Amino acid sequence: MEWVREQLPEAARDIRLNLGTVFNSQNLSERQVYGTLVACAFAARNAELLAAAEEEVQGKLTDEDLALAKSIAATMGMNNVYYRFLHLVEDPEYAQIPARLRMQALSAPAEDKLDRELWALAVSAVNGCGQCIQAHEKTVLQHGASKAMVHDAVRIASVVNAAAAALDAEPSGANVG
Repeated sequence: MEWVREQLPEAARDIRLNLGTVFNSQNLSERQVYGTLVACAFAARNAELLAAAEEEVQGKLTDEDLALAKSIAATMGMNNVYYRFLHLVEDPEYAQIPARLRMQALSAPAEDKLDRELWALAVSAVNGCGQCIQAHEKTVLQHGASKAMVHDAVRIASVVNAAAAALDAEPSGANVG
């Protein structure tokens, strides 16, 4: 992520500083931290940031975990639009109609459920879906996560999303301070 930090414009100084510390969590496992990074970088839709995240997680995530984090982000991209619509339209009739959306990325054995749900929560925060945020926060707490773990995952999501926005606003070193 050092490359990303160097590319951020002066206007994103706080984001640059936060990228230097946000991955040092005392509450999340290494898999949870770096899976959250990849899932949120994918959700933030900046190819340079995603490439830097993939480089950062080498040796920290398995190839399967890397693919899983991306799959969860892609699935949540779909879910967040659908469930945000249900929430915002405020018409209970829509909620009675089956979604008929495949969500296999979120299916998991019990020992893997917490990490998948934590990544889904972080991506839902990036995508701004209140209904999904509430549902995944409840699920991660039920699977043994602490509020400190939730907090750290959402902090990672916020910094990664802000870095993507800054990179999009002033691409590749256009105004490095």
